[in-house]
Amino acid sequence: MPPTIDLRSDTVTLPSPAMRAAMANAPLGDDVYGEDPTVNRLEQLAAETVGKPAALFVPSGTMGNLLAVLAHCGRGDEAIVGDESHILHYEAGGPSVLGGVALGTVPTELNGELPLHALAAALRDPEDSHEPISRLICLENSHNRCGGVVLRPAYTAEIGAFARTRGLATHLDGARLFNAAVALGLPAAALTADLDSVMFCLSKGLAAPVGSILAGEAAFIKRARRLRKLLGGGMRQAGVLAAAGIIALEHMVARLAEDHTNAMLLAKGLYTIPGIALDLASVQTDIVIFTLETSRWTPAALTHALAERGLLIGEIGRGRLRAVTHYGIEAADVERAVAIVREVVRT
Repeated sequence: MPPTIDLRSDTVTLPSPAMRAAMANAPLGDDVYGEDPTVNRLEQLAAETVGKPAALFVPSGTMGNLLAVLAHCGRGDEAIVGDESHILHYEAGGPSVLGGVALGTVPTELNGELPLHALAAALRDPEDSHEPISRLICLENSHNRCGGVVLRPAYTAEIGAFARTRGLATHLDGARLFNAAVALGLPAAALTADLDSVMFCLSKGLAAPVGSILAGEAAFIKRARRLRKLLGGGMRQAGVLAAAGIIALEHMVARLAEDHTNAMLLAKGLYTIPGIALDLASVQTDIVIFTLETSRWTPAALTHALAERGLLIGEIGRGRLRAVTHYGIEAADVERAVAIVREVVRT
């Protein structure tokens, strides 16, 4: 049997040989004391890369987003998120469960944007004791459940200005920030300049085995560092992991364009298969979302049948299926994936 093609997520990447070598040879210290030189180097590099004064290395994107919400908000406050956001759907209700922060939702447009008029309507009256206090707006770029679409820099600037005039903070769930930057042909800092904080993952398309970064103003990161300790995220000699993150930022960003090319190759192949529907215009980065226009297959049955033939994809709700290209997936794998789907769907 040929090797399995795993398109469930870009989280399944394995570290590159350069990462493994860097991890084996990383200078180490106790990061909780601020003494791990490799972590310190990664945090400085990450802050410079996204144009923020300070950064914090954290175990996961979920923790990074949670720390951001808790550092921006207090108990009884509200963070406003999109109804298709990762923070809402995939992070176990952490802000509410662990921080007493309510999550208010507004509709997410197909391009990943939260409409300004909807945000304005969602803001609470701070003088009304019946309501939580609006403190934070969270955006997502690129947007997972919208198919990896990227936010327009002009829109991000509008949100930043909207929030500042109303005394609100802004946070970007940039788990796949560098996919968005590569797709737009812009530096990552250009996509974060108008927002107060950003989280991005090292362990998705950038292929590091573990870790994410939270970046923002120095005082904000100081609060987040304390909260990281509270949540059990102090990892001691974490430089063994941070070393892979340094390689990710220095050597793995430009190659994301290959994933985008392969995603479009996959989308165009799936588009030709009767019974499959997808919007080619929505395929902007490494994510392909499609639906079934045949009563012969349910999403669950199709994913099971594909897995039996060596192709792994995932369901993403409301009858939608998702495939993600990533480091380790080549054009030949994509072509074989399309052939497998075509064979299965027509049976």
